[in-house]
Amino acid sequence: MAIKNRKEYRRNRIKLRVRKLISGTAEQPRLTVFRSNKQIYAQIINDLEGKTLVSASSRVPEFSGTPMAKIEQAKEVGKLIAQRALEAGIENVVFDRNGYLYHGRIKSLAEAAREGGLKF
Repeated sequence: MAIKNRKEYRRNRIKLRVRKLISGTAEQPRLTVFRSNKQIYAQIINDLEGKTLVSASSRVPEFSGTPMAKIEQAKEVGKLIAQRALEAGIENVVFDRNGYLYHGRIKSLAEAAREGGLKF
């Protein structure tokens, strides 16, 4: 049997392996990251209730007018998600890299979120 998209298949296997170990609660929600070829998105989720508490992405109007590199974009999204989380009273989170390798845009988003005040 041939697999149509090996990268997506591999990422989904890694994603499921990670998700069976971590889960977001009310005290320590899950910070999950999704990256497309052009954009990056971050959400803080309470898995017990199935609700997104805070979200941020590179598509918000603050970033639309300024051209920047994708790693810089990820840093700005990390700062924005940390700021919004602290405003919502969320300080501790569990980081879910969503099957992506921890380098590049994922790493810069995580480090910026840590610098912004989130603990994980």
